Amino acid sequence: MLSIALAGKPNAGKSTFYTAATMAEVDVANYPFTTIDANRGVSHVRTVCPCLERDERCNADNCEAGKRYVPIELLDVAGLVPGAHEGKGLGNQFLDELTNADVIVNVIDASGGTNAKGEPVEIGEHDPLEDIDFVEEEMDLWLAGIIERNWEGVERKSRSPDFDIDDVLADMLSGFGASPTQIATVLRDLDYPEDPIQWTDDLREELARDVRRRTKPIVVAANKIDVAPQENVEKLLELDKPVIPTTAEGELALRRAAEADLVDYDPGDETPEISGDVSDAQREALEDLAETMERWGGTGVQAALDYAVYDLLDHITAYPVQDASKWSDGSGNVLPDAFLLPEGSTPVDLAYAVHTDIGEGYLHAVNGKTSREVSDGYRLEEGDVIKIVSTN
Repeated sequence: MLSIALAGKPNAGKSTFYTAATMAEVDVANYPFTTIDANRGVSHVRTVCPCLERDERCNADNCEAGKRYVPIELLDVAGLVPGAHEGKGLGNQFLDELTNADVIVNVIDASGGTNAKGEPVEIGEHDPLEDIDFVEEEMDLWLAGIIERNWEGVERKSRSPDFDIDDVLADMLSGFGASPTQIATVLRDLDYPEDPIQWTDDLREELARDVRRRTKPIVVAANKIDVAPQENVEKLLELDKPVIPTTAEGELALRRAAEADLVDYDPGDETPEISGDVSDAQREALEDLAETMERWGGTGVQAALDYAVYDLLDHITAYPVQDASKWSDGSGNVLPDAFLLPEGSTPVDLAYAVHTDIGEGYLHAVNGKTSREVSDGYRLEEGDVIKIVSTN
């Protein structure tokens, strides 16, 4: 399962975002370091279910009238403060928790109502632009420190006659979640000496930054748009970075209202519809929230997760089935499973994602939409329905 980590300074709304996205109860409070131990839960990314191409909707648990929700892991860790890579705040704990994340959502306070340390100040007093880069900087410097601390070992290994610096660096950085292929790609674009003794501090830092960018891409969730000055949000959207306007509190309120049958709302909808008996105060709050959502295209919580997986990680959704004509499993369940795979994946990759035994026994595959056999090298597309024929 893909893992998304929520990063950011304290009191930016990470725990509220986490609660809204997972509906798991965690501590949410208006002071720094509410989160001490990491929270792990299951959330979902949203895509269009292929069942919309048929006369009847599928009966999958994670499909709501053609809105398909695919599980991902969501991680909420302690807030980050400047100097975290040196151990300030809960920095080392925070950064270590990010090691296994595939992508980062940097939750910032777009209202400017918290300072660099996450302490409450007047709305607009702090410039949220300052909160964009420091998370990347702390992660880069943290990884640079890891490389620096391990460099003596690299120099020692260089004395061996079969020394290969690419292999040694791949081994050292694998603990950061970097694959040998990713390391090889970074090194191919980096001009560096074969002798590790000749490497400079600047070169090691450049390596760290390149590895972090490739293995831990970041999307910014500009949170608290319901109270943020509009110019703050517009200024953030002008940046040459992916920024999603977000109201985590708004999303949480809608999720709870939907559970109470007060509104019709599915995560990722642009606006809710009041469907229950609400008080005047509730109606006013929901109408105000709807105006905010209309202005910015929703609450942003689902959009941030979707962007992280489908855009930053370039993943697609594929649906394995046993019956290519009915798009069902052996029990007749239509489109029961959905898998997230990197763009460029093949039916063989999907087979292994379903189960190692299925992959090892792979014979061929059939495209359920065309009823035609596809080649082993066929590149899966978003929404493909694939029957895998295997000896296992």
